[in-house]
Amino acid sequence: MNRAFIAPIAALLLIGCSSGDEPASSHVYTSQGVYSATLSYNSHYAVLGSNRHGGSLWDIQRNERLYDWNHRQGEYTSIVDSSFSPDNRFAVTASSLDLVLWDTENGLPVWYWRAPAEILSAALSPGGDFALLGLANHQAVYFDIKNGGIRRSLLHPARIRSVALDGSASLALTGADDYRARLWSLATGEELHSIEFGNTVDTVALSKDGRFAFSSATLDLAYIWDTLSGEVLHTLSGDEALWKRRVSYISARFSEDGQQLLTGTASGMVQLWNVGTGEELRRWRVDKREAYGPTSTGVEAVGFGSEGRYYAIGTNGLLNVLRSAP
Repeated sequence: MNRAFIAPIAALLLIGCSSGDEPASSHVYTSQGVYSATLSYNSHYAVLGSNRHGGSLWDIQRNERLYDWNHRQGEYTSIVDSSFSPDNRFAVTASSLDLVLWDTENGLPVWYWRAPAEILSAALSPGGDFALLGLANHQAVYFDIKNGGIRRSLLHPARIRSVALDGSASLALTGADDYRARLWSLATGEELHSIEFGNTVDTVALSKDGRFAFSSATLDLAYIWDTLSGEVLHTLSGDEALWKRRVSYISARFSEDGQQLLTGTASGMVQLWNVGTGEELRRWRVDKREAYGPTSTGVEAVGFGSEGRYYAIGTNGLLNVLRSAP
């Protein structure tokens, strides 16, 4: 191939990868990065699974660590996933072997349970009464986290990598290793719709009212879709006129009113979308810990704040405060 042609293409790729506004500020929460993170629905709290200190609850308005949340005294727990109840009163932390329900007001554990199988993902219901668990044994289970017992089992042909609930916990969304995202009725256990991808579905989200869903697969497509019809409304994979652009979205959250969507990528990009039109409204690139070294950090969690603020937690352990206007 002509080298004179390669250079412009490489330049275009570099421009595309580096675009995005800088955060208004960033704050170091962990010294050696995180392998999981979740923001509360009001973006007041964050649960981090640190590479060095296990689980912890943070007040992100004051940038203060409130409690260490590990499952056994004297040990650091490897938190694979975490979730807040919609009212932010409770949080669940899950290792691959067990899960704990916590009270965010006093930091105390409410219940501890051994896992029915290896846990890969978790979502907490209103009131912190139930946890939807994505398991490696090809089931998503709706687990009574306060009293024990499985209320509903949703059978899949593969491991479940990602789960989500709507605001009333009437709908469940799952993403699995069989390249499918599935929408379920938790009242009946019926599969309502499914969408096929070209790779493992590792990120899913539902709007609070259950009207819209987001699903994405590793280095593959990402969709906003209608939960009533199962129809894909918008594809967020970008302009592929010149080359196929494959993006891994590893975090996503709908706004309270369901009109906007925040996404975070494995390459460090945060994007704000209009759910009705599919238009990208804004994009940011999260901070790196050092000026040199790895070119990007993954966006492990995203959240909506107040007064034009948004938040993103990178895998490097930095909390990024993003602004809607420069």
